[in-house]
Amino acid sequence: MKLSIRLFLLFFLFSFVGVLHAFEGQNDALLLSEAPVDWRFGIVETYEDPAAAAASGAAWTRVRFQWAEVQAGGPESWTPMVSGEQISGEVAAGRKVVGLLIGIPGWANEEGLPRGLYLPHDDPANTWGVFVRQAVGRYQGQINNWVIWNEPDVWDKAAPGHTWDGTVQDFAQLVKVAYLSAKEANPNAVIHLSAFTYFWDANYGRDQYFALLLDEILKDPNAEANNYYFDVATAHLYFQPAVIHDVIQAFFGMMSGRGILKPIWVVETNAPPTDDPAWEVPNWTFWVSQQEQAAYIPQVFAVSLAAGAQRVAIYKMKDLDSDVGANPEPFGLVRRDGSRRPAFNSYQVAVRYMAGTEATGRLQWDEAAHIKLNQGTQSTHVLFSRVPGDRVVRVEATAETAILADMWGQQRTIQAQNGVFTVNVPAAPCGQSAGNFCMIGGPVFYLVQGIDGASAGVAAGGGGSPVQQPTEAVESSEPTAEPTAEPTAVPSATATATATATSTTTPTSTPSPTATMTSTPEPTATPTAAPSTPTATAAATEVAALPPVSNPVEDGTSSSDLGIAFAPLLTIGLGGLLLIGILLWWWRRRSM
Repeated sequence: MKLSIRLFLLFFLFSFVGVLHAFEGQNDALLLSEAPVDWRFGIVETYEDPAAAAASGAAWTRVRFQWAEVQAGGPESWTPMVSGEQISGEVAAGRKVVGLLIGIPGWANEEGLPRGLYLPHDDPANTWGVFVRQAVGRYQGQINNWVIWNEPDVWDKAAPGHTWDGTVQDFAQLVKVAYLSAKEANPNAVIHLSAFTYFWDANYGRDQYFALLLDEILKDPNAEANNYYFDVATAHLYFQPAVIHDVIQAFFGMMSGRGILKPIWVVETNAPPTDDPAWEVPNWTFWVSQQEQAAYIPQVFAVSLAAGAQRVAIYKMKDLDSDVGANPEPFGLVRRDGSRRPAFNSYQVAVRYMAGTEATGRLQWDEAAHIKLNQGTQSTHVLFSRVPGDRVVRVEATAETAILADMWGQQRTIQAQNGVFTVNVPAAPCGQSAGNFCMIGGPVFYLVQGIDGASAGVAAGGGGSPVQQPTEAVESSEPTAEPTAEPTAVPSATATATATATSTTTPTSTPSPTATMTSTPEPTATPTAAPSTPTATAAATEVAALPPVSNPVEDGTSSSDLGIAFAPLLTIGLGGLLLIGILLWWWRRRSM
């Protein structure tokens, strides 16, 4: 009996220690994602799921302040949908918060415009100026970046995404009042022009709203002295990485042609899936599978940086019940039930492999894509097929070996042959074609190699201080070249709009196989690239044979997340059994 009790106790003691050790390892894995990884990459509305936001590594987010909600009770009220506690939580987590100001309450609406809009910006009767000063002043220190309005180029009043009834001249006045009022309330405020979709004009042969607005601003004799009344240009671009690259370049061209040079942020982008049983999509804009959405994330990050965009954010963090009636497709990286789509996992991997990028450019853009990211002592090469067939990409070697990883982060080491890494990239699923190419490319691979003898590594993220942001006043991103071709007009899905008039895509012009590298502004501190141990070593063959590509967990929930969820329960259960064993031993001793 004594021997049985002792064996019982030893068994549970070792089990208990083992579970604690396993849980500690899982917890360490979780900590790798607690801090933002790189200042460029964000997710809209991270406050809807702070735990998922922390796990994602997102560095910034956007919060919407609908004037009609914030001051529904009149100019003295303040009832935003996002609480002060939620905003404080975002700031404490190290995520930059960008505010969006939009809407007109009934009490301030005068023929579709804010009452008193054409009065001096500091006149108490200028209701828009008063609201902007209140918002910017109230959140000073927590929110310094403010986007003024949303997609005024959605001209069709019957479209769900329509937000602006005034003229372009009226909108220029709205921006001017907002800029002057915000800078007075917070001299460190950074003012973003409203996001433009590009396609609401391109699809209908209309002049670009962005260009018309710039022309209107330039008519103001005080515009140049006031920084043209904005610090950052903003875009909402969806679905097609190739077209998104060209649209960003076109926006830069509209500014540079008028002597204006400002950074561009892509504040909304995504390719929402149509095959998720959790959200049926009867009237989709484009056919996109969950696996294609996962591939889209690194593709749009890479092409946006290559085009000169300063920051990029995915719309959005989580599907909400209220989204079902507002959005035709599910935009969330996290489903309504809290489970994660495969795109959440590919986001986590993408921001780590692209962290610390200093310059980037498209080196190949034909049937295969090769985008190079310079990261100081190493370079990461983003590789994928753009057609429904396997392709070979050759990467000039700057080291004898390189890390090769798929878009789920599974790594191994490969060796160069004759100064070249040769990689097979698998076919794109091509759920939606775009001429001779697929709208979204195939599974993405990262080839990471050192430069000048440095070893290659992957940014681990977490475990330290949150990423510091670059100095706002000097942020800039200059395109190195004019657009290679005028972007092809295609529909664009936005956060609030349904499918546009047509769902037919057309190919864009194929740029030159080589491109100059686009420098990106360097933040005051960049994440430390921690060496990462590859999981396998490839044989020295001419072509690196890649493992099958699949999402590790189909519903987007990683195995480490499951371990983290169950480890505490196992610990408690085994701890209870251990306690029972101790009591049995004590009772046995007492009875002797």
